[in-house]
This record gives sequence, structure tokens and C-alpha cells, in this order.
Amino acid sequence: MRVAHVILSVSDLESARAFYADVLGLPQHGESGAFVFFDAGSVVLAIRPGPAAAAAATEIVFAVDDIDEAYRLLTERGVEFRTAPRPVMNEGTRDLVAADFADPDGHVFSITGWVERS
Repeated sequence: MRVAHVILSVSDLESARAFYADVLGLPQHGESGAFVFFDAGSVVLAIRPGPAAAAAATEIVFAVDDIDEAYRLLTERGVEFRTAPRPVMNEGTRDLVAADFADPDGHVFSITGWVERS
């Protein structure tokens, strides 16, 4: 068994589509009925109209190759991070660094990347 899709309810489909495509840079993968699908690596992220009441109960994490560059780029695109990049785990000589933010509906996301300690 493996996760294939993550589906989020959003209050405004067109605003959410713009956020995921233009701000986060996820390629739109397709569309069917009320669903819009985005390529999010090994998982498809889908959005659909509906209440986002439990948004804060879930967090979706994006792995990035360069955490500092991803943080800079998303900040330039208007993402307001709740936390700046900080170590959340370590392994040998490197740290897993993470920073989190929310989409317009309150869904929580993080970006994470490994950084070698100096």
C-alpha cells in the first residue's frame, strides 16, 4: 500500500489553484469535475471546493534539495512562513532543516532539506 493522492478542501478553487501553481510552483497535472490535480513528486496533490475546518490537524511536507533557496524563493513569491528554517532532526554530520507555512485556507505545509553541519 502507498499514498497516491492527498486531497484538500479549499474555500475558493481559483485562488487555491493560483497559490499551488504560481506561488508553490506545482505543475497542474489535470482536472476532473470539481478536482484540480497537481504533480507533487511521488504523490498527486488534489484540491476541491469545500470546508477546510480541520486544516490545522494535517501537515504536508515537501522535500527540497536546497532549503535556503526554497525558503528564499517562496518568501519572494509571498509565502509567509510561521517558522524560519531550523534543525528538526540530526543524522551524523547533517541536520534535517524545516520551515513551515500555511496556505490561504490554513492547511499547514513544511519544506525540509538536509544540511551538512560545519
